[in-house]
Amino acid sequence: MKIDDIYQFFQDPPPIYLNKELTVCYVLSVLLRGDSCGTELIQRLEREYPQYRLSDTILYSALKFLEDQQAILGYWKKVEGRGRPRRMYLVHPHWQSQAEDLARLWQEYIAKAQPHTPPPTQSATCQ
Repeated sequence: MKIDDIYQFFQDPPPIYLNKELTVCYVLSVLLRGDSCGTELIQRLEREYPQYRLSDTILYSALKFLEDQQAILGYWKKVEGRGRPRRMYLVHPHWQSQAEDLARLWQEYIAKAQPHTPPPTQSATCQ
């Protein structure tokens, strides 16, 4: 390591990988805006919050946790031109209030980390 490496680190920091707790809150914040698939959840994070990354392992662990808690529902959807069907997820109606609470935690976390983040937009990668 050289001193220049330290300056470089702060000029171009490496991505921050979400843990399972943050991922659960992030996923709910997206699903409250509409159904989504795993691929879209990862792509949306990288697009809307470029300094963050989400591994497949953590994402699918969080999705399984949310399904086990009956917070989200999964269904298969055939997407034209995409080959195999996609596993889509949506917030269970009975979990709406708690999902909003946990999604708020994600928004508060992001607001502290990035005070000038524009609000996220809707996308349709899975549709």
